[in-house]
Amino acid sequence: MNKKWSKLLGALIGVLIASSALAQAYPSKPVALVVPQAAGGTNDIVARLIAPAFGEALNTSIVVENRPGAGGNIGTQSVARSAKDGYTLLLTINSAQAINPALYKNPGFDPINDFVPLYYIGATPYVLVSPPGSPYKTLAEVVTAAKKRPGELSYASAGNGTISHLLGAMLNTSAGIDMQHIPYKGVAPAINDVLGGQVPLAFASLPSALNYIKAGKLQAIAISSAKRSSAAPEIPTIAETYPDCVGEVWVAMFAPIGTPPEVVKKIQAALDKMMARPDIREKLMAQGLDLSPVPPAKLSVLLKDELAKWIKIVKASGAQLD
Repeated sequence: MNKKWSKLLGALIGVLIASSALAQAYPSKPVALVVPQAAGGTNDIVARLIAPAFGEALNTSIVVENRPGAGGNIGTQSVARSAKDGYTLLLTINSAQAINPALYKNPGFDPINDFVPLYYIGATPYVLVSPPGSPYKTLAEVVTAAKKRPGELSYASAGNGTISHLLGAMLNTSAGIDMQHIPYKGVAPAINDVLGGQVPLAFASLPSALNYIKAGKLQAIAISSAKRSSAAPEIPTIAETYPDCVGEVWVAMFAPIGTPPEVVKKIQAALDKMMARPDIREKLMAQGLDLSPVPPAKLSVLLKDELAKWIKIVKASGAQLD
């Protein structure tokens, strides 16, 4: 064997030994769970709900870090560029991972090639809401008012290109109406302005709106899933009137590509253990999440399918960001 190949083999053996040592020692310090959206959104709610149990299962502490900005691009980029050691993980939603690559000319990350799919947590619909006392209590009332005043009735969303924005665009197309879109920097300020009467309607994820609905602070008009939610079966679906108007947010965990396979397996085993706990499942389902399992290999397929689906919807909506 010549010197060149001896050096390459030695380097490879060194990498394998280092990787094995890292996996055996993992975790030896807290793990950062990055949420690339502001507090109050679906994945933020899920992150804070699961963090203690995830930490127990992984035998370390989980630190939830909100890194919002550019529709989720900033936090997602930071994880893609982080050390490939399992100490920085991404808990994201499909609006960032599957829509942003179609919405932004350069989102700063590749959703397929920059990440290892770790775990699919669950999916939940969006809900169209209005404040108490609003004349918009049903979808029919919303559509009737929008047809009478084209371009005047407005709805709030969590931001340009988010599913909450695109659902409004889909409803406009399906119902033949022209509601005006008002983007916010996250779901929490959008809900606050609906509560304050500054905007008449909003699309919000069910977990972010459910407590307000149960407290009577928001009226639930319709949800965006294909079937009614077990967490709020009294709310009709948009699809009952407009079958093509369906869109849900799913929450999943990813690691930077290059994370050692042994570390990935440890994380996935801990998540399996966490998700087997009845108390965690009950809490997630109470937030409106459907916990139908999706194995990591199928998460990759789901992500690719979503990328293809949403690029068509983004093009149809005309939304485009730099």
